[in-house]
Amino acid sequence: MRLSGRHIDCIRGGRRVFSGLDFDAASGEALAVVGPNGSGKTSLLRLIAGLVIPSGGSVALEGGDAELTLPEQSHYLGHRDALKPALSVHENLAFWRDFLGGAIGDLAQSLAAVGLAHATHLPAAYLSAGQRRRLSIARLLVVRRPVWLLDEPTSALDTAGQDLFVGVMRGHLAGGGIIVTATHAPLGIETRELRMGGGK
Repeated sequence: MRLSGRHIDCIRGGRRVFSGLDFDAASGEALAVVGPNGSGKTSLLRLIAGLVIPSGGSVALEGGDAELTLPEQSHYLGHRDALKPALSVHENLAFWRDFLGGAIGDLAQSLAAVGLAHATHLPAAYLSAGQRRRLSIARLLVVRRPVWLLDEPTSALDTAGQDLFVGVMRGHLAGGGIIVTATHAPLGIETRELRMGGGK
C-alpha cells in the first residue's frame, strides 16, 4: 500500500499555502511533516483527509480498498478532541465506533490500550486534557483504518502517555499501516521527514 501526493497546490483564504508538493509513504512507514507555523502542515493533513480541496494536483492511496475513498480509509486526529462532555468515556467511543463503521475493534480493549480502562463510566467532562487526548487515540484503535493523519498528537500527553502512544503507533506500523503526522517534537518512532517551507 502506498499513499502519494503529486504536484499539490493549496490555497486558503486567498493565500497560497504551498504549491507543487510531492510526498510518498508506504505500508509500515511514518512521514513526519515538519516546518514553521503557517507553513501548511495542518492544511496538508486536512487535504489528505478530504476536509480541504486541493487547488491542483492529486492524492491517491494505491493498494487500499478499491471500493472506499481515501478519507474512508483514513483517521484524522486534529488539534481538538471531538468529545461530548456529558457522555461517558465508553459512550463517546461507542459513538465514534458506530459513526465511523468499518472494521470494528473491541471497546474495552481499545480503552485499556490507552490507559483509560479505569475511567470507562466517567463523564468526558471530568477528563484531564491528557485523558481526553488518550480517548481520541482510542478512536484510532476501535475502528481500524490503514492511514492515520495525526496533527501534533502528543501535545497534551505526559511522559507516560507519550510512551504509551509510541507503542500504539508502532503496532499500527507493524500491521502495515501508514502514519502522516505534523509535529514539532520527536515522536519516538522512526520517521521520514517532509519539510514544509516558510510562512507566517
